[in-house]
Formats: sequence, structure tokens, C-alpha cells
Amino acid sequence: MSDKTSKIDAINKFFAAYATYDLDGMRAVLADGIEWTIPGRHPLSGIKHGVEEVAAFFTQLGKAGFQAEPLFLEANEEYVVDIHRGWTTEGTGKVDTTWALVWHFNAEGKVDRVINLSGDQHQMDAYVWNNYTLAPLPDRLA
Repeated sequence: MSDKTSKIDAINKFFAAYATYDLDGMRAVLADGIEWTIPGRHPLSGIKHGVEEVAAFFTQLGKAGFQAEPLFLEANEEYVVDIHRGWTTEGTGKVDTTWALVWHFNAEGKVDRVINLSGDQHQMDAYVWNNYTLAPLPDRLA
């Protein structure tokens, strides 16, 4: 099996785990110190640091019934790029758009960086603001 094939296999395993909200299956692909960048201007956006913050993010997406259907995967020595349809099944409004993710692999074969790119960021921003409430002050402030 080529190194590129093993990287694509890892992303396919991640998507299979994501489909059932198997957080342990998702964690198995990710490096402990992962940085996952979520674009947008909404309460769930920003860089998630570490596998537990990424898991917490996906727990929130689970509440919205987010689904993903991979459309394209390609790899080189360090990266996998995936293009997938991502949509919601719960909540007010909807998200149904194309996403591109850039997955970086470390020397140990784990994903250590991911950058999400949205085909319709305005749709995602509006959806999150309509369905996720911020904690009241002062609890919202770290």
C-alpha cells in the first residue's frame, strides 16, 4: 500500500466514524496536538487546539445532525484534499453546501492540521447563529 493510499484510507475511516458520531474512531486518525481551523464569524468558528477541542466541536455538529458525503479525495506525501457535500438535518434553517478540507499528516501518520473551506460561508454563519446560543455574560468570557 502506498503512503498516499494509507492517507486516503485514514480520511475514509474518519468519514465513516463521523457518519455515526464515533468520536473514538475520529480521534484515532488525529494527532493529540491537532489544530483544526473552522472558518466563519460564528460561535463555533476558529482554531480548535487538541483532539479534545476537535471532539467537542464535532459533538456540537452532532446536535445539528450534520452529515457529510465525500465526493473527491487526493493525496501527496503530506496532504489529503477532500471535497464533500456537508448538510444539516436538524435546526432552524439549513446548511447544504460543498466543503473542501486540507488535511496535513505528521511524520507518525496522524492528522495534525486541518483547514476547512466552505462553498457558502454565509449559509454556515447564519445557521450557527440561528441554532447555537452563547452563554450569558460573564460566563461567556474566559
